[in-house]
Amino acid sequence: MAFSATVMRRITRRHPNVRVPARRFQPCFSCYLTLRQVHASAAQLPHGSQVKDIRNIGIIAHVDAGKTTTTERMLYCSGFSTRQGTRKGITIQSAAVTFHWPPAAKCAPGTHPKTINLIDTPGHQDFRFEVDRCLPVLDGAVCIIDGVEGVEAHTERVWGSAQEYNIPASADRQALLPEMSPDLAKELDLARENMIAVLADHDEVIMDLFLEAPDTITNEHIKSALRRTIGRGDGSVVPVFAGASLRSIGVEPLLDAIVDYLPSPDERPEVVVRSGSESMPLSRFLEKTVERGHQRLAAVASVFKVFNHPKEGLLSFVRIYAGHLPKNAAPWNTHALQVERPMGLVQIDAAKTHIVDQLGMGQIGALRGLKFARTGDTLITTVGHKPVPDAAKAVQIRPPEIPPPVAFLAIDPFGLVAANQLQTALQNTSREDPSLRWSRDEKTDQFIIQGMGKLHLDVVVHGLKKKYKIDAAFGEIEVDYKEHLSSPTSWHEAVFDRVLVNKSGTVVCSAMLEPIEKHHRDTLLESTVEKDGNIFHIQIPLPESGELPFNTEEARQQMLNGAIAALARGPGGTPSGGHFSGAARRAVQDALKEGFARGQVGVMEPIMKVIITCPESAAGVVQHDISAAAGGHVQEVKGLSGEVTVEGTVDTSKIYAPPDPYDAVTTQRKKSTTRRVQITAKVPFKEMIDYDSHLRSKTGAT
Repeated sequence: MAFSATVMRRITRRHPNVRVPARRFQPCFSCYLTLRQVHASAAQLPHGSQVKDIRNIGIIAHVDAGKTTTTERMLYCSGFSTRQGTRKGITIQSAAVTFHWPPAAKCAPGTHPKTINLIDTPGHQDFRFEVDRCLPVLDGAVCIIDGVEGVEAHTERVWGSAQEYNIPASADRQALLPEMSPDLAKELDLARENMIAVLADHDEVIMDLFLEAPDTITNEHIKSALRRTIGRGDGSVVPVFAGASLRSIGVEPLLDAIVDYLPSPDERPEVVVRSGSESMPLSRFLEKTVERGHQRLAAVASVFKVFNHPKEGLLSFVRIYAGHLPKNAAPWNTHALQVERPMGLVQIDAAKTHIVDQLGMGQIGALRGLKFARTGDTLITTVGHKPVPDAAKAVQIRPPEIPPPVAFLAIDPFGLVAANQLQTALQNTSREDPSLRWSRDEKTDQFIIQGMGKLHLDVVVHGLKKKYKIDAAFGEIEVDYKEHLSSPTSWHEAVFDRVLVNKSGTVVCSAMLEPIEKHHRDTLLESTVEKDGNIFHIQIPLPESGELPFNTEEARQQMLNGAIAALARGPGGTPSGGHFSGAARRAVQDALKEGFARGQVGVMEPIMKVIITCPESAAGVVQHDISAAAGGHVQEVKGLSGEVTVEGTVDTSKIYAPPDPYDAVTTQRKKSTTRRVQITAKVPFKEMIDYDSHLRSKTGAT
């Protein structure tokens, strides 16, 4: 049963035994949605028959909306935790846990519990990458919205990963209360009728029944229709539930809905992989690796998180897209182009880890002790531990896009020992968090770390000081400016001829740089790669014989790594590297040096679009502060009356909501009559790093 906030308020007034917070009621609207870019493989490598019993879901929302509290209550209700925590603070890393629902004692005869792999993600904007890197491995999501604060800034961002339709729905026509008044029963019947009318627009079975015999529509018809419409993943129907996780209200219906409505991995569209310059469904790629009627690949998996567990050490969380991954496997990392040798497989239930013998299709687990894996890497194993086919060595499941950094700070370690310790710490930290970038000046031993914002870097610095005990001087957080070319450079050729790892080789690479024009993005080639706002075109010409003595995809990846490294460092010195990456790095840096010498390199300052809502009495102070003190430009000032309309949201007039007889009654919270205004401006990012505290002092925290 799904209750609106209006009904929940009425319930708490009529039924005092239902406990709510004394100061204010905090329902969390738990909106279930299937993500547009969530995929699971339909490829039929040998796998168990229990894929249909798996639910891979994530919890997403704005900071402080109640994600972690909801997760803890789920674990408690399922029996995987013996206490109900009241943890406060923000989540800064995605927590992945596995549990079962419903408990075996509550299962109907002939049924068994479903396995739920749940990921609790951060809500702060600085850790948005933590959300984005988990979305591709999920089959559904629960979006938590604070019933008091409503839709907040980051809610809109995470909601942007799905269709923005918000249709409330309910099923089983059963109340969560032991007693139900006749008035409430009538409203529930009316809400059910409206829900059926909405479903009829999206489901043919309900449409036929609605037109022919509406009285014959049962609860099972409704549940089946909801499952079908949600499973399409287009966001056309999103059931909305209400509850208060802090008071354990509505958590079990939330778990029931996850099992009943969200799809299993084998019900999702097939994942798309990239093999060389070609993208294709996983099943078609697997067909290409068949040899003499036998499948060469035993498993295909994606690494979506690397985490340093306090007891288990370094864990690499993976989602299995095809086949089975046994604990004694030695998977091939298609990004690092290395064989990984894990020390075992585990699954995490709350604070406990459990050793497992294998992970099958659709399952989520973790490999211990991988040396090379990073977020976004693809792991493959072969049947009988045979060599990896050349066609599969560089295949990749679409990795997450890592956003470019926006802030940085300098670290000066005290001595060579501290510098080496800091380098090791940053290597470990950046494996866990690929959105953290760092570099080391070999001459001065100064380190530069780059991140997603002030809070992100504050957390990193805190870890370096407390966890790794780094003895160094930490600079202030600064804005990360970008360089750009004003005109194209000429072609530069670099020859890399060195012995590396006892292997001789010579690679010649030519590079040319030019500004990105609008038409470039409209005419991108299939082989083009875009990263951090830069576009890379890599061409490997064939010799007259038509054959190359090396794997072209491996060479392409190494050259891309070299070019990225050169652009990240600018026209400075050249560190050592592989033959292909070394040649590409030298050629790109030579082109950068030419552009710098000719005055073709300019600097761009990051600008933020800022929307500030404040009382009308403080609007003048805020506008003056933005223009005079922050050097910004006010674009629009408008008054706000009633509810704020969020761009892209559904027309709420089409959604049925029971009337609220208490709407005109003064509540415990004094109704505000202060007129509020919304100020939209563009402000240099360097002025916005600590602007939240500055704004509170200017407006008296209003």
